[in-house]
Amino acid sequence: MPQPLASKEASLFRQVVRNYESKQHKKGIKAADQVLRKNANHGDTQAMKALILNSMGQSDEAFALAKVALKNDMKSHVCWHVYGLLYRSQRNYEEALKAYKFALKLEPDSPQIQRDLSLLQAQTRDFLGYIQSRKAMLQNKSHVRQNWTALAIAHHLAGELAQAEHILGVYEGTLKQTPPKTDSEHSEAVLYKNTIIAEMGEYERALEHLESISTNNLDRTAVMELRAQYLLKLDRKEDAQQAYRDLLARNSEYRAYYDGLEQAMGFNRSQNRKELKELYGSYAQKHDRLDAARRIPLDFLEGDDFRAAADEYLRAMLTKGVPSTFNNVKSLYIDPAKREALEDLVLSYSASSQTNGVDSDPSNSRKSDRFHESTLYFLAQHYNHKHTRDLSKALSYTSKLIKLSPKTYDYHMTFARIQKHLGYMSSATSIMNTARELDTRDRYINTKCAKYQIRNEENDLALKTMSKFTRNEVVGGTLGDLIEMQALWYLTEDGESYAAQGRLGLALKRLHTVHAIFETWQEDQFDFHTFSLRKGQIRAYVDMIRWEDRLREHPFFARAAIDAINVYIRLYDHPELAQDTGSLPNGDAKAAKKAREKEEREEAQQREADRKVAAKKGNLGADGEVKKSDDDPKGKKLVETKEPLMQAMKFLGPLLEHGEGNLEAQLVGFEVYIRRRKLYLALKCLLSSFALSASTSTSHPTAHEQAIRLLHILQTSPPPLSTPSLDTLTSSLPSPYATSSKPHNLRTLNDTILSQSSTPTASQIFAHIRARQVIDPTSKSQNLKDLHATLEKCKEMTVLQAVEAVKLMRELGGEKGDVDAFVQEAEKRWPEADVVGREGKRRR
Repeated sequence: MPQPLASKEASLFRQVVRNYESKQHKKGIKAADQVLRKNANHGDTQAMKALILNSMGQSDEAFALAKVALKNDMKSHVCWHVYGLLYRSQRNYEEALKAYKFALKLEPDSPQIQRDLSLLQAQTRDFLGYIQSRKAMLQNKSHVRQNWTALAIAHHLAGELAQAEHILGVYEGTLKQTPPKTDSEHSEAVLYKNTIIAEMGEYERALEHLESISTNNLDRTAVMELRAQYLLKLDRKEDAQQAYRDLLARNSEYRAYYDGLEQAMGFNRSQNRKELKELYGSYAQKHDRLDAARRIPLDFLEGDDFRAAADEYLRAMLTKGVPSTFNNVKSLYIDPAKREALEDLVLSYSASSQTNGVDSDPSNSRKSDRFHESTLYFLAQHYNHKHTRDLSKALSYTSKLIKLSPKTYDYHMTFARIQKHLGYMSSATSIMNTARELDTRDRYINTKCAKYQIRNEENDLALKTMSKFTRNEVVGGTLGDLIEMQALWYLTEDGESYAAQGRLGLALKRLHTVHAIFETWQEDQFDFHTFSLRKGQIRAYVDMIRWEDRLREHPFFARAAIDAINVYIRLYDHPELAQDTGSLPNGDAKAAKKAREKEEREEAQQREADRKVAAKKGNLGADGEVKKSDDDPKGKKLVETKEPLMQAMKFLGPLLEHGEGNLEAQLVGFEVYIRRRKLYLALKCLLSSFALSASTSTSHPTAHEQAIRLLHILQTSPPPLSTPSLDTLTSSLPSPYATSSKPHNLRTLNDTILSQSSTPTASQIFAHIRARQVIDPTSKSQNLKDLHATLEKCKEMTVLQAVEAVKLMRELGGEKGDVDAFVQEAEKRWPEADVVGREGKRRR
């Protein structure tokens, strides 16, 4: 039982609670201190003061005071509840659940404790516990619809669909009169019930229920979409056709409706091209500005039909001067025949004297000029595309465009992209900045310019460029605002740039920030567990829960995680990199000292600026919460870790759990596990890599190298496993790596696999060289020689592969002279490319 207070102190305690709820923290602390002056060991007051301290960012003091409060009053549900809230704020959900449950034992009817416990159970996906909590809350307040809906959601998420439907039906049966049509909560609830019936596979009953609620439901579009889907599932093709035609009458640009109509009509894109062409033609005739009905047929038409449809589509788009024309059709480039047809068509437009695609009447000169420019712009992008890359032609067309319209920034941007693909990163960045200056109010081009500056290792300049569209007066300045806005692209690009420069502390700092943002997204669910019920957005809430379960599948998480793991692998292999002298040639001590002094000055300046901002604004973030100061802005603590592989596991665990189809994730997983001597786990990643690359005629080059390394470890290292276990490992590998009784001659196996390709790619040669170095460390000189020869042998070698070759030379222990000789030859092949020379100057 809570300790009793006198009337005056009890009133002050209630004021402490109100101050906490209204975020009047200073007043709350003052009132709590008044109570504690007369009742020094009052546990509830100490607990509330701890809660306020935690809200002010003083978590250590808060936990210490909460423990004192518990010591003074172990049987107070308030103390245990606060203890749980403190743990929840630290994302220690297991301990928070224990504290909530103990508090609930002491005060079973407390709605606040029941609410917080249920929210945490939903957050941790403890749906069985969530059901029990929601049942208790329903029993306490059975007249509140939200409690019925929440219990149904709990059963739904637990997979108990029939029970979820039953609960919603029971509540509907208690209604004395039908809610008005304007009742959005009821409208959403009945539609949610309908989706549950459909999830059970009972489409006939779902359709009947949908028909009964359709006239009074506010979400008309959702009703029509569900009806069309149910009719299609029930094979009622004629009704489904009409349903999808009704939807297309509402939105004729939505591709999903066209797909549904195709299925309802029983059309197969490989067998019913003529019928499909007529179908889409009928819709195209209805609206002159309709794009979908004209673009979709290009996906399935072939031969002359494709050429005629593409001709009509391209002429219309280019005549209008639509800048996104190339982006609209580039997905077709996976088909070589369509790729060639599109190229021929646009080249014919360019060569024709009738350049506007309509006529050559002088009155249409403006339209003619627009068509001509659009054609040149299409061709510039066409020859810059990876499937049709011819950069000399792309440069030619871009030069013509800039001459025709020097102030159109789209043309300068394309010019910059071409320069980037040529490896001229400095030139590309300069041109992109020129494009930015043509329209300084455009956020997109400003962002693109900053991205190029980062890739050109001008990180400070990129931050200055970004500052033009950020709030720079916040704590942390421009970077602080980018973090607060959760600019994933910037943080990832910045981290990758610093990793390439060898500034691993800053690289890890950025990549850990990305990881923290995903943790924040996970944490942000808490707001919606109650908000969605309060606003009646039930279907959106269920979709959000399922999306959150797949959160780590997000491409930016995978990219940042792989980058971070690679940095930690570098730190494990080369602990001296923790000194973070960056890309200074040969670890120049004098230059390193100068760079450190500059960084220290900048840090001091930023700390002073942050102090002034914090003093002015109370150190609050955009959400009104206290923003803690960063005590490690350069990532020194991160880079100085004693267990880099264990830190890598923090990224690798969720990456492998949610990225089974990600080849890069499996490759880095092997690298971590092989260093930790977890051979079975390394093999699992390797087998996944082979499976994911099975669609190609040869295995992924890195997977080949990793297979050789695994076999080499099993043949040469003291066996950590029994003989049957070793046999299991080696026999499960795909051919030709699998062994039965006699072990492979690895050098012969490595050479044989390379010889299977008549014209090996640079990546295959690099993997062969790496594997040979592992098998025979004395082959270093031959490996360096073969690596140098790739410039001559690999005619298709790109400038980025040349950069990779420089990295491999350093990895093999090549001398400065070896690297310089390779760089000189590479610069002859790519005379204006600066990325190879830049890589050659790096220390590691």
